[in-house]
Amino acid sequence: MKKALITGGAGFIGSNFIHFLLKKHNDLRVVNLDKLTYCGNLDNLKSVERDPRYHFIKGDIADKKLVAEIFQQEKPDIVVNFAAATHVDRSIFEPEVFTKTNIIGTQTLLGAALKVKIKKFIQISTDEVYGTIARGRFRERDPFSPNSPYAASKAAADLLARAYYKTFGLPVVVVRSCNNFGPFQFPEKVIPLFITNLLENKKIPLYGEGKNVRDWIYVIDNCSAIDAVISRGAPGEVYNISANQEKTNIELTKIILNFLKKDDTMIEYVSDRPGHDFRYALDAAKIKSLGWQAKYKFMPAVKLTIDWYIKNKKWWRDIKTGEYKNYYKKQYKNL
Repeated sequence: MKKALITGGAGFIGSNFIHFLLKKHNDLRVVNLDKLTYCGNLDNLKSVERDPRYHFIKGDIADKKLVAEIFQQEKPDIVVNFAAATHVDRSIFEPEVFTKTNIIGTQTLLGAALKVKIKKFIQISTDEVYGTIARGRFRERDPFSPNSPYAASKAAADLLARAYYKTFGLPVVVVRSCNNFGPFQFPEKVIPLFITNLLENKKIPLYGEGKNVRDWIYVIDNCSAIDAVISRGAPGEVYNISANQEKTNIELTKIILNFLKKDDTMIEYVSDRPGHDFRYALDAAKIKSLGWQAKYKFMPAVKLTIDWYIKNKKWWRDIKTGEYKNYYKKQYKNL
């Protein structure tokens, strides 16, 4: 039986990917390494926690000793590194956390992977490494221009992955996806934040005039794209993942308002954050050449997402009544 080490598997995309793998691949065992920081939640994996093909280990990817032990004991065939500090706002206020996890943690994993016979190492990156683009779409060979500590730390991790391929021959593949949405997304991100606020009849904070543009993909489509890269992606390559579904933030806001039968009076315009990129957009032709295609259209996928948050109120209410609520109250005041 093949074995996959998934880091950050208790987070949003990581947990969805574990569900995806276990459902699709009967011959695969999954080891989940997660530090369980504020956005890591084992409730995301309750339905698989008793599956004999699944094993959870609590730990930090920057812990060199622990990571080395895991690689030696588990000897994974595949590594998929989702583990990262991800929220741009948090990177503005505590950038050192992003440096440790996203750069040092990635290097620790790469170093440990060299000592076992890894068939493929997938580094999960982001469209934010490219910076902002006024027209057209970023391609994989376009230069980096990160504008936040988060994006800069992910760009550094991408370069480390490239270096380990070029210098040591480690079979690393980098994937850069656009904005994901769907079940289990921590409610500091815009879509679940807006949905859950509106379900509580609270106003939704919209940066600036809401004209910033984001490229959206339903999380299951992203999972299938990563799976395609594991199967058919070439070592040393980079693949953009996008469903080419652009929306301005104000368009997105009004879509969510309409689904939940709320009006524009629920919008609270707040000061724009520092270094806020205006537009992200990715050219996904390269990954489509592997035979991958997004299946979920934006509007039906938003409806699926809203329905999930309606049906899982306890999941997000337990989060929003804790650390998350106090953090955001402070940060929106400061911006």
